[in-house]
Order: sequence, then C-alpha cells, then structure tokens
Amino acid sequence: MKIIIQIPCYNEEYQLPTTIYEIKSAISNFSFSGSENINWEIMIIDDGSTDKTLKVASKLNVEHIVSLGRHRGLAYTFQKGIDKCLSLGASIIINTDADNQYQSKDIEKLIIPILENKADMVIGDRQILKSDEFSSIKKKLHFIGSYVVRKISNTNVKDVPSGFRSFNRYAAKKINITAKYTYTLENIIQSSFYGIKITTVPIRVNKSTRKSRLIKSNSQYITASVLTIVRLILKYRFIILKRIYKKFILTLILFSLILLIIKFIIL
Repeated sequence: MKIIIQIPCYNEEYQLPTTIYEIKSAISNFSFSGSENINWEIMIIDDGSTDKTLKVASKLNVEHIVSLGRHRGLAYTFQKGIDKCLSLGASIIINTDADNQYQSKDIEKLIIPILENKADMVIGDRQILKSDEFSSIKKKLHFIGSYVVRKISNTNVKDVPSGFRSFNRYAAKKINITAKYTYTLENIIQSSFYGIKITTVPIRVNKSTRKSRLIKSNSQYITASVLTIVRLILKYRFIILKRIYKKFILTLILFSLILLIIKFIIL
C-alpha cells in the first residue's frame, strides 16, 4: 500500500524543514495491526515560490517535488497534487500544510478510519472554539461558515476550512476543484454529492509562526467564502434542491402519519 503525504507550498523556506522532520518522525513510528506493508512517500508541490523554497526542498530527501513554475493559488496547487499522487498509484493521500500548523503525530488519526474501511475521507478538526490561536470574531465566522457548509453538504464536518485531511483512492479520484480561492469548501460539498463517507477526528495544532497568507483580513475572508459558497450552490443547485424536496416530502409523510394516528386514537 502506498500512502503519499502531499504538501502544497508557497514561500516556506524557513518552516518547511521542520514540517518535513515532524512528518518523517511521525510516520516512522506508525504501525497498524493487520494492514499490509505501507510505503510512505512525501510530495512537495511548490506554488511558484519566490524565495528559496525549492532549493531547501531539494535537500530534504523527499520522494517527489513538483514545481508549478508560477504562483497559481492554493486550490490549483491542491488539485495538481491530488492528480500527481493518483498517477503515482497512491492508495491513500494525506494533505497537510507546509507551515507545520498541524501536529504530524495526528497523521495516524487521519488514516486509521480509512484503513478500517469506516471512511473514504477524513478531516482533522482543530476544535477552534476551544483554541487560543483564534480571535473571537474568527471563531464566530468559523462556526457560521462551517454550519452553512454542513447544511448544504448534509455532512457533520465541524472544521470545514481544515486542510489536514485524507482520502482513499476512490474519494481522491472524485476530486475536481474549480474554485480559485480555496479547495476546502468545494471538496466537502462535492464529495457529499458522490456519496463519499466523510468523518472528522480531533487533531492538535502547533502555535502559529506567522499570519495566514490565505486569510489577509476578516472582510476578505468573509467575501471570498460567501462568493465561493454562492458559486457552489449555483453549480450544484439541482442536487441541493432535490435534497430539500426529499426532506420536505419525508416531513409531509411523517406529519400525515401522525395525523392518521391521532385520528385513529380519537375515533
């Protein structure tokens, strides 16, 4: 079994060595009873970095380095990584950030549900409402955004923006990200429509070493997220409407049965 850990990367020359070290340390100690031999590989996807990221990456002894040549954005980089991992024959793909935000020791939490055939896709839950790393306004925005996506996708994903997630080959082959801003929302909504089994697991995070490059301000984050959600609703509107219609019919049937029971009791 081949498991590839993909790391979208943009200007991370200083943090990347620590991230790779932590990942290698975590996977070297991993064991799962009853599973076949696991062949671990690490892939760095450089999104047109303007610093020395590529030079640093070349010295870290990883199996794959993919350079996009110019800056294309996180969503595009994520999709290119998934496509490359599939072409290399990955059975499971793990996505993580280059800035070492997520604790690599929790990689095992992401793959055990897949190895046990309990999930096709696993998303790490940073438990943001309990975290000191996020301001109160970001916690509120996170809660609202995740709630909306849960309703649209009919899933129970608690930490929608989390990039620490894993996929079996079936789930990965269904990924087709068209969003420009981020892949996290579309990936969940799209996967739910394909009937992919999604589960979440609690994970730990490291203290941030810099401000987010994706979220430059709260207003920018809100605008980009709202536009992404609206675009996805329009893109998948027929499936969403079908789901709403089914829920309405089921509610109507249940209400009718209750009325019949009441009528029977009265009579």
